[in-house]
Amino acid sequence: MPGAMPGPMAAAVPNALIMTGRSLRLSRRNVDALITALALPVLLLLIFVYFFGGAINTGADTRYVTYVVPGVLLLCAGFGSAGTAVAVTEDLKAGIIDRFRSLDVGGTAILAGHVLASVARNLLATALVLALAFAIGFRPAATPAAWLAAIALLVAFILALSWLSAAVGLLAKSPEAANGYTFFVTFLPYPSSAFVPTDTMPTWLATFSDHQPVTPVIESLRTLLLNQPAGSTPWVALAWCGGILVGAVVMAGALFRRRVG
Repeated sequence: MPGAMPGPMAAAVPNALIMTGRSLRLSRRNVDALITALALPVLLLLIFVYFFGGAINTGADTRYVTYVVPGVLLLCAGFGSAGTAVAVTEDLKAGIIDRFRSLDVGGTAILAGHVLASVARNLLATALVLALAFAIGFRPAATPAAWLAAIALLVAFILALSWLSAAVGLLAKSPEAANGYTFFVTFLPYPSSAFVPTDTMPTWLATFSDHQPVTPVIESLRTLLLNQPAGSTPWVALAWCGGILVGAVVMAGALFRRRVG
């Protein structure tokens, strides 16, 4: 039929959706990991707001809960995407990927399934964090357009981080190693503007914080949600997300071919 997609290309999307459903079912069965991924960001929000919020001066007129929510959302993305690395490594270790390959399921579909499931889990955790944040005093001033922009940026960050975690899962030799490698990604929101302004940090740390990928994403979310002038920061954040995404996809493809063939 003229104009029809080639067989492998036509099968990639439905195969990816099937792999996504499989990953989500596995997440549902792994109750302990799912509860941890959903509950930990909620607990961190409560800890930062009620344990430390009264002692932290952000130099802004907004309540600390409003200041800290963007940072907790990115922590949430880090914790959620870490499970992707572990899941990919577990599939490799168990030989499941070889079985899928024998059924003519491409590597792109297999990895995309893990990534899309990670995005779905992260969005659920994000919704829980936002619901709790509203309950304890989070009062954004974003317009509908700003909300859409903030959600799009957050999804872009989650997608980039999930692909990076998939690549880490292919690089690691065991699920425990994969979990350890992702610690460095989940740690990045701490030396950033997530919880305190960077100008309160020592010069060397502030320099690192201002120029690492997490800070522009947090600042973009904060300005969008508070309806403040964002300047070029969202474009810097999108550039970081795009660069991480492209690099992670290329790296994941190369690692998959090396590990699986």
